[in-house]
Amino acid sequence: VQLQACGGGLVQAGDSLRLSCAASGRTFGSSVMGWFRQAPGKEREFVAGMRWNGAGMKYAESVKGRFSLSRDNAKNTVHLQMNSLKPEDTAVYYCAYQPVGASDYTSWGQGTLVTVSS
Repeated sequence: VQLQACGGGLVQAGDSLRLSCAASGRTFGSSVMGWFRQAPGKEREFVAGMRWNGAGMKYAESVKGRFSLSRDNAKNTVHLQMNSLKPEDTAVYYCAYQPVGASDYTSWGQGTLVTVSS
């Protein structure tokens, strides 16, 4: 599975952005799609994830209530809606794919930069 992420940009605090991750190749309902981010000088951290069939949504505490996941099965795409953005959300965001039965993510998108100004 190959992933293509897009949707990043420069916004002001309080604004919204929607990131998209398009998967090419065959995906399965119980496989996992995740979003991670890496801010300058920091380690990569988990942001949100869900099974491709929409089950098992999880969010990092720092984004709960502000970010939400959705999927478009027809386009094999997962979206990350980010509302009420804060400067601390500034990072490169990556989507990732974990196949059924795998213990880790095996495919990563190229990353899309989100910059939130105060």
